[in-house]
Amino acid sequence: MKVGMALNMLSKPGQSDATVVGEHMAMGDLVEPLGFDSLFALEHHFTGYAMSPAPCQLLAYYAGRTKRITLGTSVIVLPWHDPVRVAEEIALLDIMCGGRCVFGFGRGAASVEYEGFRVPMGEARPRFVESAKIVMLALANESFEFEGEFFKIPRTSIRPRPISHPERRFYASSVSPESAEIMAKLGFGMLVIMQNEWPKAAQDIHKFREITESVGHAPRPPIVLTNVSCAESRAEADDRAKLWLAKKWDSIDTHYHFSDGHLANVKGYESYGKMAKTYAKLKDESFREKATDFYVSIQVSGTPDDCVEKIRELRRLTGLDHLITEFSFGGMPHEEAECNMRLFAERVVPVLQRDAAFRGVVDPAPLPIVEAARKADMFAPA
Repeated sequence: MKVGMALNMLSKPGQSDATVVGEHMAMGDLVEPLGFDSLFALEHHFTGYAMSPAPCQLLAYYAGRTKRITLGTSVIVLPWHDPVRVAEEIALLDIMCGGRCVFGFGRGAASVEYEGFRVPMGEARPRFVESAKIVMLALANESFEFEGEFFKIPRTSIRPRPISHPERRFYASSVSPESAEIMAKLGFGMLVIMQNEWPKAAQDIHKFREITESVGHAPRPPIVLTNVSCAESRAEADDRAKLWLAKKWDSIDTHYHFSDGHLANVKGYESYGKMAKTYAKLKDESFREKATDFYVSIQVSGTPDDCVEKIRELRRLTGLDHLITEFSFGGMPHEEAECNMRLFAERVVPVLQRDAAFRGVVDPAPLPIVEAARKADMFAPA
């Protein structure tokens, strides 16, 4: 299976934005030499939650600094952009990296970002659908036109033309059932950000596969993104994970404002309203500790051998063939994040890439097994 890394770029108190970005870009420079298969860039704006506002621009930098690795987005948030411009950026990156690119898309869940771009959040879902269709048309055809609710595009062509049909390597991140159905019908693969217990993620993958097959598309193995804490001892790995994942809670609510419940009244985001009670209770230390323990349990933490076994189980449940890791989270010191990354690269990545147990395509575990394994119904964010 393939193993990649994502650049998070969370701002840190007492450090300049440039310093934080520089630290993460230094980790990006290690991805290819340490033997990883891919590097992924996020998209967020305005709060410092992830200082990566232009994923294609960031990946273009690495296109010129690497020869082998896949470059991916996790994700481009389509409702915030002119889709023709997105298609142009994808086509240019495709040429610059020689076709070694893959693209994840999403519709975002932070009202602060929608407000900053002056886009009504209640229009996110239909805007996503139109934008996705336009990007695919622009990349797949010498010329195209489009007539929709939000975009009316006369016959036009993007130049330069891409070289490798990147529209056939599109993935989408979704939380709500409605979004998952839309993305499956568009022929996208599934990008799973590990936000809930693994059997719940496996259930969502089964549903996505069923919809994909029902509309005549062949399901692809999902890409899964998770935080990783790898250390020589299990106690050290878990202590690190608990410390720095606990610190993520405040940055998450500062960015998304889940705790105030406002998303329950936003069209297309009603399913997010259920998170309000969970986030409101995070002010209670005992609940916060319980929530952090849960969050750690759904990531990959432990010794190198522990990490291999957890990823083996995650693959059995979900059928993933491409794991995207984050080693620097919650404001973790750069030196500690790099040690985390280097140990995982030395002792875990070769096993995932070469061991016979991780070769080939694996279907997700049968649904009855997945449903029997579920123990909770708690949601933790990326």
